[in-house]
Amino acid sequence: MQALPESVPREPVHTRAITTRGFLRADGLWDLEAELVDTKAYSTVTNGDRFRPVGEPVHHMHIRLTIDDTLTVQAATAAMTNTPFAECAPAANPFDGLVGAKIGPGWRKQVDTAMGGVRGCTHLRELLGVMATVAFQTVPGYRRHQRRLRGEAPEVGTEPGHQMGKCLAWDFDGPVIARIAPQFIGYRPKASSR
Repeated sequence: MQALPESVPREPVHTRAITTRGFLRADGLWDLEAELVDTKAYSTVTNGDRFRPVGEPVHHMHIRLTIDDTLTVQAATAAMTNTPFAECAPAANPFDGLVGAKIGPGWRKQVDTAMGGVRGCTHLRELLGVMATVAFQTVPGYRRHQRRLRGEAPEVGTEPGHQMGKCLAWDFDGPVIARIAPQFIGYRPKASSR
């Protein structure tokens, strides 16, 4: 793999760090967590008078979604440890509106319906977009791992996985599909189904 080429001399100004994690709970459900931290390499003044020294987060936010094996949200919560304005705090409240939503096609629309515009927070919505990937990386992969440990054959699907046909490596006419899921070589999704 290739690293980015060297750049011209420069100074750091802004850092956004996003960390996501997936957990299998003792009750069989899954917890997906995301954390967002924005910091500046210079001191700032927000809200007209709030001094924020170098490195103190402007945004520090957390999300937890509890989902089942079908990727349906069972519980949702958010916390805002640092925000630029005190008025930001209520934006974490509409998370209950995600209970019952299913992560998959239409997820971003469900998020927007529950907490779009001035009902929510731009940064929390951004994290919720990332949570779809966390769900797909956590649940199906771990279930495949468990089947392997039990000595079971991999499941052979009759429909292609959500990732297929969505990037260069997962091209329906490419070598990855030929090796991993040859039943889908040449597959063409129906316009209404994907």
